[in-house]
Amino acid sequence: MIGISGLHKSFGGNAVLRGVDLEVRRGETMVVIGQSGSGKSVLIKHLIGLMKPDRGTVRINGTDITRLKGQALQAVTRKVGMLFQAAALFDSMNVFQNVSFGLERQTHVAPAEVRERVRDSLRLVGLRDVEHLMPHELSGGMRKRVGLARAIAYRPEILLYDEPSTGIDPIRADAINGLINDLKRELKVTSVVITHDMASCYRVADRIAMLFEGRIVQIGTPREIRDSRDPVVQQFIRGEAEGPITEW
Repeated sequence: MIGISGLHKSFGGNAVLRGVDLEVRRGETMVVIGQSGSGKSVLIKHLIGLMKPDRGTVRINGTDITRLKGQALQAVTRKVGMLFQAAALFDSMNVFQNVSFGLERQTHVAPAEVRERVRDSLRLVGLRDVEHLMPHELSGGMRKRVGLARAIAYRPEILLYDEPSTGIDPIRADAINGLINDLKRELKVTSVVITHDMASCYRVADRIAMLFEGRIVQIGTPREIRDSRDPVVQQFIRGEAEGPITEW
């Protein structure tokens, strides 16, 4: 479903991604872990065309999106929904307007269908009768859910989650984890989750990829990652200050 090959990205001479290789199978939830500043968010933004690599390829359903622009890029990335780290809601718009924002800009979607899609998307994330509320009237967990409703309003084939449990308490974080699993089942989506929260990771992952020093150093099931003999992986998943990871 997603194929990343030899992905490199630098900012001002600072190499963030140094040859990332990763394949995500159709229908699975791939969780990418790594310390803060390791390039996880940079990686996920390449999957939706928000960033272009210095070199390397990103293929969605076999199409290399790094070579596409304009409408050709939009035609592919419209199949991808994304929950941004802080939900990225428009402060001046109510819940309905936020969720319908992209749909209303697609001329082939009738107003009645937009209203139905918004209601259904909110239902899927466990929200009802909130369409009139403004973002400042929502809790952190509710903002995450509205952001997720907006992401699934397109009925995408792929869902990307950038640190979905950041900024909310453990109970609301676990509810978001449950939603990730529910949406995988209900919408049959392929998911990529970026996180450094190992509790969330083990709850949602089919496979886990560890990003370190700009490369994927290990991929495996949750059990394989727990049993890894790689000292970098073990230090990270145990949350230990002592070890080969020295920048913290």
